[in-house]
Parts: sequence; structure tokens; C-alpha cells
Amino acid sequence: MSAQLKSTNQGQTLILTLSDPTLRNAMGPAMYAAGIEALNVAETNPDIRSVVITGEGTHFCAGSDVQRLKAHRDQPAETQAQVIESLHNWMEAIRTFPKPIIAAVEGAAVGSGFSLALMCDLIVAADNSVFAMAYSNLGLSPDAGASWNLTQALPRQLASELLLLGNRVSAQRLHELGIVNRVVDSGHALPQALAMAERINARAPNVMNSVKELINEASVHSLTEQLAQERNQFVKNLHHPNAGIGIQAFLNKETPNYK
Repeated sequence: MSAQLKSTNQGQTLILTLSDPTLRNAMGPAMYAAGIEALNVAETNPDIRSVVITGEGTHFCAGSDVQRLKAHRDQPAETQAQVIESLHNWMEAIRTFPKPIIAAVEGAAVGSGFSLALMCDLIVAADNSVFAMAYSNLGLSPDAGASWNLTQALPRQLASELLLLGNRVSAQRLHELGIVNRVVDSGHALPQALAMAERINARAPNVMNSVKELINEASVHSLTEQLAQERNQFVKNLHHPNAGIGIQAFLNKETPNYK
């Protein structure tokens, strides 16, 4: 069976499953295109409030197909540049997608598979999962936003350790570093990610969109600019019908049912 990205729904959560178990769900251009298309559809679907990305079988994603990389060495440089561009288009689609995205990681998350998990808003990882920025092990440099995400999340020396040495890192260590949100028993990453998604789905979707936008913009804004954005988002959300629902439910000591 060729590599594919499977798309299913569970309640208000879209589940995207990387599917190529024979290659530990290594990614390729068809997956990138399918991922962008799926997110484009989900963005305008009010019935979808969150997304979970996972891998089929016992692994999350082994990154790129090394055999394809080898073959591309005999082709013009533009061939690989186009493939990376399509990968980066998917990464940008994930980061700019207005609804929260959760990575559910079992087994290996290597190279661009690790980068994919980092691009998500939240990461739930099995206690036996292994992460590695393995690019330098192959004589290659990072792609898919790895250098950006790690230097945003970690001190320079820790980001350098992961990118320069390419060592395997446990989910527990990444949890201690603040990169992985939850470490769960093996086989439970997807159920726990879906449970987290359900908590998100129960909250006001307009507020979830605002929070993600504010987080994405914080690193490029000055404090004054960010305060202005917070003001604008707060006022917009105060006058949204969901604020009325939330405030009244709080006063009545009831559970809100956001629209």
C-alpha cells in the first residue's frame, strides 16, 4: 500500500493519520498535499473544532523516505527544493490553521516527523516514544521548521545539542524541557490526545482561535504590539455571543454550551 494521509472524524475532532507502516510512516509529497487540503476543508467547517495528527501502527513518523532522498541526489537540485517547499507549505498550514492541533506520538518521531510534532500546538507522547533530529546523522541539515521551533522553545545550547548531535531523546526529557505536554502509557497517546481535544472542543471556538493567533504572533511582536493585539482580541470576544453564554453560565454555576 502506498503512503497516504487518512482522514476521519471523531465528534468535533478531525483525525489525520500518517499511513505507511512499512516505512514507519515516512512522509512524502502526496501526504503534504493531502494535509493541506484536509486543513483547508476543516478550517471552514464549523463542526470541526480541533485536529489530532497521529501515525498508523506503532510509530508516529520516521521523517522523509531516505531512498527518495538518495534518488534525488541524481536529479537537479530543483527537484528536492520543490519537495521541501511542499513540505514547508504543509508546516505553515499547520501553524497558521486557526484551530488547535494536537500531535499524538507513539514510537519514533524522527527528522521531519519530529518537526511535524513540534509544529503542532500540543504534543501527547507515549512513555516509550523516541524523538530525534537525525538530519546530521545523514549529513543533512534541518527542514520543516525544526531550527525555528527548537530555538523558540529552548535555550540555544539545548537546541544546538538536539540539532548538532542528532541524539535520540525520550518523551520524558522533552516533557521536562517543556516541549511535550503529556507523557502517557504506550498505546494511549491517541486516546489521551482525543480526550484533550474534547476539552478544547467544549470551549468557545472563537476564543481558541484568538489564543492560537496570539501565541503565534507573540514572538514577532514587541510588548506594545502584543498588548494591542490582546486588547483587540479581548474586545472582539467580549462582544461575541459565546461571551454571553460563558458569563451567564458562570453566574448561574452551569456548564456553558458554546456555539
